[in-house]
Amino acid sequence: MTRTVEIAPTFEDWQAAARTLLHDGVPPAEVRWRETARAEQPSLLTEPSAPPPRGGARVPRQFLDLARNAAAAADPARWQILYEVLWRLVHEDHELLEAEGDPTMRRLKSLAKREGEGAAQFVPPGAGLAELRAAAARCTGCELYRHATQTVFGRGPADARIVFVGEQPGDQEDRKGAPFVGPAGDVFDRAMTEVGLDRTRVYVTNAVKHFKFVEKGKRRIHQTPGMSELTACRPWLEAELALIKPGVLVCLGATAAHAVFGADFRLMKDRGRFAPTRWADKTIATLHPSAVLRGEDETQQARLYGILLEDLRLIAGV
Repeated sequence: MTRTVEIAPTFEDWQAAARTLLHDGVPPAEVRWRETARAEQPSLLTEPSAPPPRGGARVPRQFLDLARNAAAAADPARWQILYEVLWRLVHEDHELLEAEGDPTMRRLKSLAKREGEGAAQFVPPGAGLAELRAAAARCTGCELYRHATQTVFGRGPADARIVFVGEQPGDQEDRKGAPFVGPAGDVFDRAMTEVGLDRTRVYVTNAVKHFKFVEKGKRRIHQTPGMSELTACRPWLEAELALIKPGVLVCLGATAAHAVFGADFRLMKDRGRFAPTRWADKTIATLHPSAVLRGEDETQQARLYGILLEDLRLIAGV
């Protein structure tokens, strides 16, 4: 008897359903997979069973890595392929992962190898912001997803007149899943209030959606994303801007300015001036709020904050 399994299109939901199916002894030929919107738990539509015991079958770490990467692919057949390989690993051939000539293994590795090829493959065409945000949560377009807590997508209304683009999420943004909610976000909010801009009416995002860092003891120290990471993540930013079509686009900091204006842009020389770009007739760059926090002393911090305010007043006056 065929069992239809409904899952949200994530590795975690597939894994939970696969554990139950293995526990019940259901072979791949008797399973049909169906993707749904994210749910609290996978739904086994026919013959639901009790949850499997903790632990379950042990499989090589290599398979789990392959499975996570393959789960992020767009091929709807990936869930069936994953379960077939899992079943065979557990019941038939513990060395299956080394079988280079096996057709199913070749398909699985083909799905998984797309990791690191950029975000374009994960961007659903014609999607709204909610769909883009859900899709970005599964992005493995560069290596940053491996160590970050989560994707930090943009926040704000789809009809926002002004879009702010920063560099990447910081430590607090990575933990909370929202942009500009850490110390730099506090500076940003204060400056926005001073110039009369309502943050709830603007859209705020980053050029790179995962936190890049190095660990030093218990601290995670920010690292500037490289050109390869900016390029890999660019399709998400382009999808956001194409959907919102802002009247004003604001680059916060040099990294965001390079992503929008190009590598020759010099922030302190070229900031504070509007110029047309393909995304907005009025595009401007200013300091990233974190630059204020990096000031050597109170005097320098006050000077940098004044520069940020000066540019934000220009934006508020448009």
